[in-house]
Amino acid sequence: MRRVGFIIFPGYQVMAFAAVSAFEVANQQAGKPVYDVHFLSESGGLTQTSIGLSIGSEAFDDTPYDTMIVGGGGEIVPATPGMISFVQDSVERCRRIASICSGAFVLAEAGLLDGRRATTHWIYARALQDQFPKAKIEQDRIFIHDGPIWTSAGMSAGIDLALAMIEQDLGAELARMVAKKLVVYHRRSGGQSQYSALLELEPKSDRIQSALAYAKKNLHTPLTVPELADAARLSPRQFSRAFHAETGQSPARAVESLRVEAARLMIEEGQHQIDVVAQHTGFADRERMRQAFLRAFGQPPQAIRRNARAAAVIE
Repeated sequence: MRRVGFIIFPGYQVMAFAAVSAFEVANQQAGKPVYDVHFLSESGGLTQTSIGLSIGSEAFDDTPYDTMIVGGGGEIVPATPGMISFVQDSVERCRRIASICSGAFVLAEAGLLDGRRATTHWIYARALQDQFPKAKIEQDRIFIHDGPIWTSAGMSAGIDLALAMIEQDLGAELARMVAKKLVVYHRRSGGQSQYSALLELEPKSDRIQSALAYAKKNLHTPLTVPELADAARLSPRQFSRAFHAETGQSPARAVESLRVEAARLMIEEGQHQIDVVAQHTGFADRERMRQAFLRAFGQPPQAIRRNARAAAVIE
């Protein structure tokens, strides 16, 4: 049975506990205890979370663990010397060490991210990179594992990290069963973007939402303004005005964002040639897709594919 330790501290964010559920359900689906989960804190006893809920914990000691996970807090605060020392000592006692959300700052303070690829919640990624320049922070990733060090983005990304661990330990089928029981997508790959073009557009009316949903389903087509207006049940002129008022963008720019998002996912999956990706996502040719990628990411599609392949080799 694999012993898993969750390091908690005052102000620990409750959402990070979602990852615990994945290990709990893995025990249920396996039909036997395969994970033994413990909550750990510097002093032991009750530890108050960011929402005021108190959780019982065991004090740090030299017990060996298979996996040690540091969650995040409601805000970034320096880790105590005791926590840093415990995390550093865990390198010798654990097969893998992980962080969820801003817990990456603790790993970084302990020196565990030096020279390694890592991620965190996109809100904190720039600060993490600036504060710890030896780390290689990739802010647009759900989770990353570079050798024995695992890091994830914030909030629900901890579930993706836990599912990836379960898959590594017990196989893809059991991880799929756990994901199904948790009613989550099985599973978002670590390389998937933290961002969503539809979320960033934030349309307010049902009509504009319908037009965007139509666009996402029909990216392989030209998607003209009259066509989108028809999906929204508005005249082209009314549609253009309403679209810009609700999203702050023109329909053409929004559609390009949706195309780029879909194309990037296909390219990172690596199953299709660049020309095929361009056609499938509605770019007239690979050069137009290249220009769109440069505008969005500052890199051409080929560079993003190389990075995805390099990351797969490391992981």
